[in-house]
Amino acid sequence: VDDDQTVVIADTENYRIMQWKNGDTTNGQVVAGGNGYGNGLHQLYRPTDVLIDKETDSLIICDRGNQRVVRWSRRSGTKQGEILIDNIRCWGLAMDEQRYLYVADTGKHEVRRYQLGEKNGTLIAGGNGQGAGLNQLNEPMYLFVDRDHSVYVSDYENHHVMKWNKGATEGIVVAGGQGYGSALTQLYHPSGLFVDALGTLYVAEYGNSRVMRWTQGAKQGTVIVGENGIGAGANQLNYPVADSGNHRVMRWTQGDNKQGTVLAGGNGAGAGANQLNGPIGLSFDRHGNLYVADWGNNRVQRFSIE
Repeated sequence: VDDDQTVVIADTENYRIMQWKNGDTTNGQVVAGGNGYGNGLHQLYRPTDVLIDKETDSLIICDRGNQRVVRWSRRSGTKQGEILIDNIRCWGLAMDEQRYLYVADTGKHEVRRYQLGEKNGTLIAGGNGQGAGLNQLNEPMYLFVDRDHSVYVSDYENHHVMKWNKGATEGIVVAGGQGYGSALTQLYHPSGLFVDALGTLYVAEYGNSRVMRWTQGAKQGTVIVGENGIGAGANQLNYPVADSGNHRVMRWTQGDNKQGTVLAGGNGAGAGANQLNGPIGLSFDRHGNLYVADWGNNRVQRFSIE
């Protein structure tokens, strides 16, 4: 979501990136791909994440099916992209204020930081094989980088969110870590995540179809969207975190690894306005509105969060 509330979406199974301007609920605009799946520079194959590089007015895309990271200009008339990083099983992307690019690699179970233009990058998290140790990751998916350059990782198959401080050789479990499940102390396939300036963690829970919020120092979190089970109702998620297995988005307070709060979904998987069906990604705009990529319902929902 950019400053004018334009929403940019990785439309995975349509092999394209879509842009929806604020107030337009009928027709979006294809801004990358859209030429069928393939590995041509004018094509994408199952893109899973996209971010906006404001300095160059371009889109940086995780082109997962092609195992590459590509860049497309947002200027009108752009017909193809350019490859930034190749041979990487990327899933999620993040960029810090110095324009370093962070990429989650599910094949190597690691996160690397790249200066734009370099090919090898620097290891930031994981990289010690697939596992559940504090120096390991197991299918890292989405990322968030805070102003201190700490990296938050949704560690999908370990059902927790980890924080890696700058220069650390081990991470800290900041949400989940109690096995997978639907209790407020647990996550089930966490996916998209966001951390605000106060250190509050928002998590889209793919497995629980809900969004949760954890305030800093809190002992438990709050469901802000969902908590009605797997479904597509407005109070549900199915693929959020995102705690996608539990169809919810969770918030976990920084420093509290015991229990989170459901923010969205959690009303079972469904298509209702209070439901989600596999929420997988989330973002906030400058006004504090929460946007959830509701995978199973093929939609993006916006929620006003108190």
